[in-house]
Amino acid sequence: MTGADQPDLDPEALTRELAGAGVAGVTIAWIDNNGIPRSRTIPVSRLADVARRGVGITTLFAVFDSHDGITFAHEGLSNASGDVRLVPVLSGVTRLAGQPAFAWAPGRQIAADGSAWPYDQRGVLERQVDRAAELGLELKFGYELEFFVGDDAVELAPAHHGPAYSPHALLEIDEFAADLLRDLAANRLGIGQLHAEYGLAQVELSLEATDPVRAADDQLLARQTVRAAARRHGLRVSFAPLVTPDGVGNGAHVHGSVWRDGRNLLAGDQPAGEGAAFVAGLLRDLPSIVAVTAPSVPSLARLRPGYFASAFTSWGIENREAALRYVPSSPLLGDGHANVELKPSDASGNPYLALAVLIASGIAGIQDTLTLPAPIQQDPASLTDDQRDDAGVVRLPSTPAEAETALLASERVRQTLGDPLLSAFVAVRRADAAWAADRSPQDIVDGHLWRY
Repeated sequence: MTGADQPDLDPEALTRELAGAGVAGVTIAWIDNNGIPRSRTIPVSRLADVARRGVGITTLFAVFDSHDGITFAHEGLSNASGDVRLVPVLSGVTRLAGQPAFAWAPGRQIAADGSAWPYDQRGVLERQVDRAAELGLELKFGYELEFFVGDDAVELAPAHHGPAYSPHALLEIDEFAADLLRDLAANRLGIGQLHAEYGLAQVELSLEATDPVRAADDQLLARQTVRAAARRHGLRVSFAPLVTPDGVGNGAHVHGSVWRDGRNLLAGDQPAGEGAAFVAGLLRDLPSIVAVTAPSVPSLARLRPGYFASAFTSWGIENREAALRYVPSSPLLGDGHANVELKPSDASGNPYLALAVLIASGIAGIQDTLTLPAPIQQDPASLTDDQRDDAGVVRLPSTPAEAETALLASERVRQTLGDPLLSAFVAVRRADAAWAADRSPQDIVDGHLWRY
């Protein structure tokens, strides 16, 4: 979509407004197949022109791996030739409270002739949202982001020392937390809560649920906002799936709900009807989904029993060891509160692709009128092998090879990504696996620590 496709927004007027507010540059951001933010920054004076024509970027960003290596194993992008245009989404332009000389905009990637480009992750999600709308369905999503906060001057020196969930922990980073809340609000990010989490110097913030594309944009903008606030206070944050090899690690949990005619289909004390079929669709494709939502080598190490990360395919009612945690509605909270949380999800997963496959699998569950099995209300790891077999509970992928097999096993997930992007995604995962093959767990953690 070029500027000409955004008729309600005047790029010249927006340029004047930003320049008048002292903005020098506009950072156009997208997120690659590793969950790593990439960007181009343009002078604010160029915004109107770039909104119409985009700015050039190499096609090879689709085959960057997690370590800035480029794999040529995907036949469609097997050499250095080619260029696409990165176009800012004007409705998302935000003057950054923590970087007042800059504005931020999510970007979409289009072909040089202005047509859709099959590797544009944002476009993948937009197509699923449109498909849901055609079926009379509306989706709402919100991310919970966990991150380590450390002293920028000393590698992995914790900025707070707990206790977990305690105001005493936040008191150690009081000025950062206060600035962060102000910056998030100024950047138009709705926040449900902020607290010290269980892990090493860990903090969690929850983003308010919104439409899927905005939810993915918000996740990307929130990370930029957190990093800028931390920098001002001499701190450094990590959203990596693991901060230490044996620690709890950081999730980027997804809360979602599905609606029809203004009614939350997940409302109640447990899923029923189309809401139950939606959750059943997620459960059916869960190993394939997780290959997208937690795709990195550290992701696989994080998904282990007993760490609230979820290691098995299961759903449960308020069960924090279940991969799909159902959160019921109540007289106090109302029907709109009901949702399902995907726990095996982290910042190495591209949020646009993550939400796209969730929508596709959930919709398929409704279309196939799937039946949801009984919930698992205990840690699935505590069940015997026979009990797990009887309940249809299986281990989520724990190696890159298992994740690739799971990814390719679901025709629904494959069709959602499309053959070109799927092939590029698999090539990148193989490159990451090759990089990690002869490295120690500590080296693998260190190699991903500051990437997200």
